[in-house]
Amino acid sequence: MPLRVEDLVVSYGAVEALKGVSLEVPEGQIVAVLGANGAGKSTLLRTVSGLVRAKAGKILYDGQDLQGLPPHQIARLGIVHIPEGRRVFATLTVEENLNLGAYGCPKEEAQRAKDRVFRLFPVLRERRRQLAGTLSGGEQQMLAIGRGLMRSPKLMLLDEPSLGLAPLLVEQVFATIVRINKDGVPILLVEQNARKALEIANYAYILEVGKLTLSGLAAELAQDERVREAYLGGAAYEKRVKLGRDNAH
Repeated sequence: MPLRVEDLVVSYGAVEALKGVSLEVPEGQIVAVLGANGAGKSTLLRTVSGLVRAKAGKILYDGQDLQGLPPHQIARLGIVHIPEGRRVFATLTVEENLNLGAYGCPKEEAQRAKDRVFRLFPVLRERRRQLAGTLSGGEQQMLAIGRGLMRSPKLMLLDEPSLGLAPLLVEQVFATIVRINKDGVPILLVEQNARKALEIANYAYILEVGKLTLSGLAAELAQDERVREAYLGGAAYEKRVKLGRDNAH
């Protein structure tokens, strides 16, 4: 089991952001965590990657407890965190951003990783000398994912990769996530686009105000009435979609 989180409690002052959260990311799978703004999704990823310290609980990666390890040591174990909002270095070129992702890696390994990124995202090869801040939102998201891939991750934490992207780019980003996973990288995906996340995930958890309220196979949760009403629009949404289709013919 690449990642196991047990009874995780995280507080910001007097406010508990995570209240005894337990979840697993099995080898080779995509696991989605869904929830509204403020549910604690980003806090979960930030705690796994060491950016936030837990008050209680365990974070086990291949059996090793990550609690107390600094972020750079966790990254060296192969855990890569792609943060919400992309966070590329705007004043550096595409290639310089990628090089920073491979900081400390042997030169040959870094070059192989870069070649892989350019195969996955041909537009980044075309724009390798362009400043990252001048890329479109979708291209910046590709760069953020590509920068993470420069470390040849063993586990990828993805925080809201579709945020702010046009529908066509959302499709491309999710297709890329599937390709990365098929290459053998397990993924913990935090996402507000519940419909797309459940389409590609193997398993999913619902996080509400710091507590896990529901979990199961992604395909089953997509049909669960509680999930459909809260996150997929429910019957009212489907009725509007059907009406739109009927009006188009």
